Amino acid sequence: MQTLTLLLSVCVSFSTAFYFHVGEQEEKCIIEDIPSDTLITGIFKLQQWDMGRHDFLESAPGLGLFVTVTTYNDEVLLSKLYGPQGTFYFTSHSPGEHIICLESNSTRLVSLGGRGLRIHLDIRIGEHDLDAAIAQAKDKVNEVSFKLEHLIEQIEQIVKEQNYQRDREENFRMTSEDTNNNVLLWAFAQTLIFISVGIFQMKYLKAFFIAKKLV
Repeated sequence: MQTLTLLLSVCVSFSTAFYFHVGEQEEKCIIEDIPSDTLITGIFKLQQWDMGRHDFLESAPGLGLFVTVTTYNDEVLLSKLYGPQGTFYFTSHSPGEHIICLESNSTRLVSLGGRGLRIHLDIRIGEHDLDAAIAQAKDKVNEVSFKLEHLIEQIEQIVKEQNYQRDREENFRMTSEDTNNNVLLWAFAQTLIFISVGIFQMKYLKAFFIAKKLV
């Protein structure tokens, strides 16, 4: 039971929820470091600023959110216009940083300080919608089965994340070793240059003194 609780606690850490403010047609991007072959789920909600209430409304009817997901290789994984509230999905094809950009389709926002929308965003890495699946379960056996399946998926995601971090550490170690070797080679080359210059100067001064008959 303690092991199950620990695994569930670790699984929760793969979800990141926050909100931010944007102005009309202002694009905001976030960067997520994601392992390969990983399902990403983004749950969002738009709230519009109300000048009369001086607060954000619960929804933003008539507005939409344009979601674009790209990699640093300029590979487009998702580019779609959604409504004021919804969920988007994409799967990473290679490990590394992925850029998730959000932009409203509004052109007539009347706001305080130029920021008339609040975007709530919940990014879940390697998660399926467990609540919806359980809601469709007809008995306790199916409910437990769905939970176990979800737990297995989370364990597989943890293994992927560990392997990805291990690869990053290995790449960082190799880069550090290469940098250290280059530093040593450059220091050795500088030492040889200084010695060569010193020997040349000594020979030049000796020849100069002999020519001037000072020695």
